[in-house]
Amino acid sequence: MFVEQVKDFLTYLSVERGLSRNTVESYSIDLRKFKDFLSSRGRGFVSFSRADIIDFIEGLRNEGYSISSICRFISSIRGLCKYLIVEDVIKEDPSENLQSPKRWERLPKSLSISEVKSFLELNSSVNKPTTVRDYVMLELLYSSGLRVSELVSLKIEDINLEAGFLRVLGKGSKERVVPVNTRAIEKLKRYINQQRPEILKKRQSSYLFVTRRGRSMTRQRFWQTIKALSRKSGIKLSPHTLRHSFATHLLEGGADLRSVQKMLGHSDISTTQIYTKVTTGRIKKVYTQHHPRA
Repeated sequence: MFVEQVKDFLTYLSVERGLSRNTVESYSIDLRKFKDFLSSRGRGFVSFSRADIIDFIEGLRNEGYSISSICRFISSIRGLCKYLIVEDVIKEDPSENLQSPKRWERLPKSLSISEVKSFLELNSSVNKPTTVRDYVMLELLYSSGLRVSELVSLKIEDINLEAGFLRVLGKGSKERVVPVNTRAIEKLKRYINQQRPEILKKRQSSYLFVTRRGRSMTRQRFWQTIKALSRKSGIKLSPHTLRHSFATHLLEGGADLRSVQKMLGHSDISTTQIYTKVTTGRIKKVYTQHHPRA
């Protein structure tokens, strides 16, 4: 069972900060693991020290957690500490000035343009309505750089096919407008007029991407779809890979960083700057391969 301070913190994140259920659940999972670690040391959430946090992080590293996952754990612990300070539960913040591992060490993976084209065109002879739906979702994911949670939450009213944009409710319930390319719009139109009614079979739903039960697609079901397509195409795919590819290809094509930040829904431009490192790495690779004196 969670201690009352953590329960109150999670409620605060949901009610006062307005964070999504998925984000609050991530905080909950992280803090449960930290709680178990503290319990093994005979400590609680009001008595742990900076040394405990550092030892916990080192344990995560030894368990093989990725840099990005460790950064998330640190963020969860920092958030809790700030809350406990504000609520006057603790007097000093043990997470103050705690350095996160460098996120540059693990750069986002992105596909080449030819790889994206290859797997998106696998559906040229597909007729099954649910399979067409899956490929339209993939096309839209790459077209607009959406998060999976944003993709499966889309409703019919969120799309403006004539103007070529989507209205997306992102992290922290922040709304943004994202452009959609012409190819994705054409596929969306066909799906809405043909496959979606076939899948619903006279059922009603406000969601764009639906199941045969008339419900919205779940994140878990879409992950299964990605894995199946990955095996079929021989290309390593994930929703994150497509989002990274969207950002990387835009920057390689000359898009400015601030515009890409807005499209991705990043609150901090430093998060978007990761992709400039990716594109620089690619430039160096091309140079090494093709320059006669490299």
